[in-house]
Amino acid sequence: MKSRGAGHSLFFLPQLLFVALGVLIPVSCLERGRAEVSEMQAYEAFFDAHYDSITIAPRLVRTKAISRMRQCKDSVVGYSYLALALKTCLATSDMDSARLLIRQIESFARRQPSSARLADLHSECLNMKGNVYARLGKMDSAEVCFRQAYEQRMKGERTDVLPDILINLADACNRQGKLDISAYWYRRALLLCDSLNLLSRQKVPVYYGLAQVYSSLRDFELCDHYYDLAAQSYEQMLPFEKHFYLNNRGTSYYYRGDYLTATEYFRRAEALTDDYPDMSYELNLCRLNLGDCFLQQGEADSAAKYIALCQPFFRGLGMHTALYYLDTQHIQLALLRKDYATARRLLKEGVPADDIDPDLVHIRNRNLLQFHEAMGNYQQAYYYMKEEARLDDSIRNERIRMRTADLSLRYQQDSTLMAHRVLLQEQRNEVLELRQTQFFVWAIAVLAVLIACFVYIYNKKKRALFLAQNRRTVSTLRLENIRNRLSPHFIFNVLNQEMADLKEAERQNLSSLVKLMRRNLELAEHLCVTLTEELDFVRTYLELMQRSLGPDFHPEITLEPGVRPDEVVLPSMLIQIPVENAVKHALKDKEGERRLWITVNKVSTGIDIRITDNGGGFRPGSIHRGTGTGLKVIMQTIQILNQKNRETIDVSVQNVNLPGGETGCCVFFHLPGQYDYTL
Repeated sequence: MKSRGAGHSLFFLPQLLFVALGVLIPVSCLERGRAEVSEMQAYEAFFDAHYDSITIAPRLVRTKAISRMRQCKDSVVGYSYLALALKTCLATSDMDSARLLIRQIESFARRQPSSARLADLHSECLNMKGNVYARLGKMDSAEVCFRQAYEQRMKGERTDVLPDILINLADACNRQGKLDISAYWYRRALLLCDSLNLLSRQKVPVYYGLAQVYSSLRDFELCDHYYDLAAQSYEQMLPFEKHFYLNNRGTSYYYRGDYLTATEYFRRAEALTDDYPDMSYELNLCRLNLGDCFLQQGEADSAAKYIALCQPFFRGLGMHTALYYLDTQHIQLALLRKDYATARRLLKEGVPADDIDPDLVHIRNRNLLQFHEAMGNYQQAYYYMKEEARLDDSIRNERIRMRTADLSLRYQQDSTLMAHRVLLQEQRNEVLELRQTQFFVWAIAVLAVLIACFVYIYNKKKRALFLAQNRRTVSTLRLENIRNRLSPHFIFNVLNQEMADLKEAERQNLSSLVKLMRRNLELAEHLCVTLTEELDFVRTYLELMQRSLGPDFHPEITLEPGVRPDEVVLPSMLIQIPVENAVKHALKDKEGERRLWITVNKVSTGIDIRITDNGGGFRPGSIHRGTGTGLKVIMQTIQILNQKNRETIDVSVQNVNLPGGETGCCVFFHLPGQYDYTL
């Protein structure tokens, strides 16, 4: 939390805060050889794919990086994987392994001839080294490492990470109380983000870094302004970035004396670590800050609980700044409990204040003032009161230095803007060359569109020709079907001659046959008819077949309630052809009862028609199978009609098991309610 030394900046190490593994790989396992571009590209792809996982699953990233390192022929790429493994050490607070890996990479870098790629590797190592120093509270050493990392990166190729190094450098200055220099480096990082066209979320560490500076200056209006800018990208932040934001914002409320709001932010930061077991450093930082908040609210038991939870971790880490802060909290806890003997002992045995953040010293002095007042030692109390005033004056002087730094930064930005203008002029010349390329690209695009239009029109005409061909085929099949059913006009003439010499009963039979054949001819000439017309024709046909098949033939035509046959339209011969096929190929030679059911019922989506017989089912290999011309006419007619309708006529032919144990054939048609029968 607070005091940059204790809460936010005490442990506010921006994006590149991670380092690696406790398992060292001998240098001999890296084959020296000529650098291969493909290996470097593979490394960059691996880095981009796993960067977000460094804090989420650091040990998994470490294992993969070491495995890839062993397979590299390019030694610089191999050590780049080792540097990536190094990042996971800070994520798991494994400082010993981090130091060993840093020494190994530095030793390799010193032995190699200088190059841009080696400069990038050396810069990465120095940046991690600075982070280790920062974790241990050695901020002057951290500042030196970050400056060297910045200089090395300027010689390298990966300039896109320069803002991250500047953020670390700014934080190191911030934690030493160099607020004007810190703000300068933060703004320099922000300027680099703009010039490199980096995403807005990559500016987030700069925003909460500047917010931290203004929080230390007690300029909370500007502090909130930068925190609000950072909050806009909260959902896109990595877990450690979310923790820094929550922790540092809680610190700003601590400085304002709003301990309830500060506690809320610290609890959110603590809850965030529940999903990430390796964020032990961040978890204990939250506990450290929560302990101080409870002290300020007079809740001694809660404060003691959190102090006890985090103290073993920081002692094991050997972090001088954190231990100084914990020592201060123990003194404050003793004063809160009025245990002055313990407070006096802690003051004698306390952690020295060398190289400690001024804000932490400010908190310690406040406790000392309270202690000496309680002991009646007003001379010492007066001394610490003057120290408090001196620190406040220092903060006011920082405001003046900040204004000076802002003016200097504006001048440098103007100079940078001039350089950008020169660069823009050079880019205009490149644009003129690109325009010619764009012209040819557009010409090719237009040609491609013309070809696509030609192909579309050609396919459309081809489909129209195919449709016309289908129509001719249907017409031919209909005529063929009529001819296959006999030549009607010839039969009519012969029958008319013969009927004159027949008796009345025989003449009646032949009259029904003539009616059937005339109706057949009429229906064949129409594409669609009403259900009434179709069923009338079917009934006439079945009456004639009744005489032929005898009393064992039992046809049934059933219209379910709701069916209006005069309003239902269907393709002509749709029912007649399946009925005729059933009689000719299934029932004619069947022994026993011959049954035929025609059912028509109305459903929500249209009309269902079923023609079912008990003739033993459809048998493709039967000698009575027929030519299939009639069904072919129906299927092709339906296919043509379906092409122009959104809802289609469904057809199925399948064998069914009848109640008496017999097998039959069922021909099913579904006619949609809204269907266009015109061609």
